[in-house]
Formats: sequence, structure tokens, C-alpha cells
Amino acid sequence: MSQTVPGTEFDASRLTPVERFLRIFTDIRPGEGRTGLMMFANVLLILCAYYFVKPLREGWLAVSAIEGLSTMELKAYSSFGQTVILVGVVVVYSRLVERWQRSVLITRVTLFCMVNMLIFWPLQPNFLFGPLPGVGIIFYLWVGMFGVFVVAQFWAFAADLYTEERGKRLLPMIAIGATSGAVVGSWLTKQLVDSGLVRTEYLLLVALVPLGASIVLMRSADRREGDRSDTSNRGRPKQRTGGAIPLVLGTRFLLVVAVITLILNWVNTNGENLLFQFVQDKLTGDLSAKGITGPDEMLPRLREATTLFYGSFFLWVNLFALSMQALLASRLLKYGGFGAIFLMLPAIALVSYSAMLLIPLLAVIKWMKVAENSTDYSINNTARHVLWLPMSQEVTLKAKPTIDSLFVRAGDGLAALTVLLGVRVFTLPLTSYVVVSLVLVVIWLLGALWVVREHKTLSARQATEPKT
Repeated sequence: MSQTVPGTEFDASRLTPVERFLRIFTDIRPGEGRTGLMMFANVLLILCAYYFVKPLREGWLAVSAIEGLSTMELKAYSSFGQTVILVGVVVVYSRLVERWQRSVLITRVTLFCMVNMLIFWPLQPNFLFGPLPGVGIIFYLWVGMFGVFVVAQFWAFAADLYTEERGKRLLPMIAIGATSGAVVGSWLTKQLVDSGLVRTEYLLLVALVPLGASIVLMRSADRREGDRSDTSNRGRPKQRTGGAIPLVLGTRFLLVVAVITLILNWVNTNGENLLFQFVQDKLTGDLSAKGITGPDEMLPRLREATTLFYGSFFLWVNLFALSMQALLASRLLKYGGFGAIFLMLPAIALVSYSAMLLIPLLAVIKWMKVAENSTDYSINNTARHVLWLPMSQEVTLKAKPTIDSLFVRAGDGLAALTVLLGVRVFTLPLTSYVVVSLVLVVIWLLGALWVVREHKTLSARQATEPKT
């Protein structure tokens, strides 16, 4: 006997056992489970690969000293370099979107990243060669763009793969895969390195495995959903409808979203730079106390200790993020609405940076950053994708990747400018960066309140108009 789920129009008896289980996390319908799990596993593997690589970035940068620059300056200026390079990358990527089918585009971009890993692998400091000047900074720039583009193109793929109605139900569940991948990647990194089973220099090669598997899953999901879709243009090259950057700058709502994204990352990177400097000061002091002062002995130990610290840090961030994504995100969205999930991160940031200002200790900064980053990777990550559901297909596919990449790195660039002014011009103490962040958080909150109001209007309008 069939059983209709209250509030829906489908027969519950048609749900598979897996789909019944997935309904714990989202409102999944019959026949959606297989593709949903493919997408879940796809983004899990992508984030797992990224977290094999991300700790190497910090460790490599820690031994890429440039005379006259502090470690915080080096990290901040490298982030600014990502912004400059990314402008050109966005332009090229937009042209490739118009030229290639989505499956071809994602396959080739991912393979290109995998080739880059093979190139960087033998160049790691004190591995096959001694430290090569500038390579650590180049690797830092590359990892930043790799993390932005591989993840951004997945979510653009998800937005194009699903209709608005299905995407609104399934994206929160798929986002759990992203958070899970970050947890698995950071946990495996720590376990592999701590056990001695894999040296840190081989993590780049380990990352190739999940990236390669993600390509297979993406192509499978594309074929399966393409056959089921009633939208004839899905998966085909997009029409040439103008540049993404003019679209963002010329639309008030998109411009405010872009500015909020920029401020979010400006604040977050200020905190990351502050944490990095405190970590380096602490580790250097500990090594000096043990009588380790010579560069030949100090730098390898500093690199290893930095990698281990960030491996543990990322693990805690992602464990909390996974719990929040699985247990809180969908429920907060259901009962509190878009405003509840969109305003949560700036509220937590306000508390976090206030605590850092009052108690400027490494332990406080670490755990406040854990709270901030875990909320960003879970609740705010869901909010960033839900925000686009009332938008047209053109806006989603063009503006979202641009904002999620270019304006993210522009925030990093402004954080670099903050370091430049604070260190080279005004010689400010480290706590001054916390004050700057607090001012930015207030502006962020005001902008977020405006976006929530406008989003409500767009959602009401979209309810009566088909998405084009």
C-alpha cells in the first residue's frame, strides 16, 4: 500500500533504503539518491585532496624566507599576488566555459591541476633539491587558486546540474560531503604523517588519487542527470552573453554580495595572518629554548612543526564544521530561514575578534579561529549556495564563480595591504589587526542585513516566475 509523505506529492514506498536514510539530512525524493550520493562523494574527494595539499602550503611558506619580510608579511603579500593573477585566470576560465561542455571543462581543469602537482612534487624544499628561491611562494599562490577554482567549479556544476527546486532540497545534503571531505583529508594527513607511513613530501602524490576519482564521479553524474533532465541545454556550452565582472559590478544586489564576500575574506585572512605569526613566534621560541638556532637545523624542524600544527588545526575546524553541517544547517534553514544562516557567521566573527582583542594569546586566537572557520565552512557555506537559488541561470553560472573566486582573493589582497600599512608604514602592534577586523565585521553585518531583506523580495518574485 502506498504512503504519501505529508506536504509532498510522492509515494514514500518508492524510496530506496538509502534514500530513506538520506531524508534524515534533506527532503530527498524517489530516484534522486544515486546522483545525490555521486555528488556527495565527488565534493568529498575534492576537499579531501585539497586538505592533503593545504598544510604543505603553510609549511613550505614557513621556510621560504625573504630578507626584510616577516613571516606574516610574506603570507599576506603572497595572498595579494593571488588576487592579481586571478583576474587574468577568471577571464580565461570564462572563455573556456563558453567553448567547452561542462564535463570537458571540469575534466581538463582538474587534470591540469594534477599535472601541476606532479611538477611541484620534486621541487619541495630539502627533498630532491635544496630550497629553490621563490618556489615556495609560487606554490602558495598555486594552492590558493587551486582551492578556489576546483571547489568553485564543482558548485557551478551542481547549480547547472540541478533545477532550482531540486537544488534547494539537495544542496544542503551535498554540502555535508564537502565538510566531510575536509575532515577526512585533514585527519588522514595527520595520521599518515604522525605514523610515518607517508612523509609530508609525498602528500602531493597522495592527493592525485581522490582528484582522479572525482573526475570519474563527475562524468557519471553528468551522464545520469543529463539523461533525466528535461532542460535541453544542460551540459552544453553556454551562449556568449557578456562578461561576468561587468554583470557583478552593474547589479546592485550582486555588488553588495561581492563586497560582503570581500569583507568576509578580508576579516578571515586578517585572522589567519595573525594566527600564523603567533604560531611562528611560539614555535621559533620553543626551538630556541631547546638550543636549536642554526638555520640548517631550525628551518626543517620549523617546517615540520608548522605542518603538524595546521594539520591539527584544520582537523578541529572540520570536525566542528561537519557536526554543524550535518545536524544544524538544514534545520536552521528550515526553521529560521535564509536570514538565520546568512547572519550567523558575522555574529560569531564579532564575538571571536572581541575575544582576541581582550585576550591576545595563541590558544584564544586558535580556538576563536576554529569557531569562525567551522561556521564559515558549514552554515555560511550553505548560505552562500542558497543565496543563488532565486537567481536566473545566467547570473548563477557567471556571477557566482566570479564572486566566489575573484572577490574572495580580493579580500585576501586587502588583508595584505593591511599588513603592509601596519608593518611598514605605521608599525602597529599585532592587536591592531584585530581592531581593523572588528570595524569590518560591523560593516559586514549591516550589508548582510540588507542582503537578507532583498533576498526575501527576490524569493517572493521567483515563486511566481520561472527561473530562466
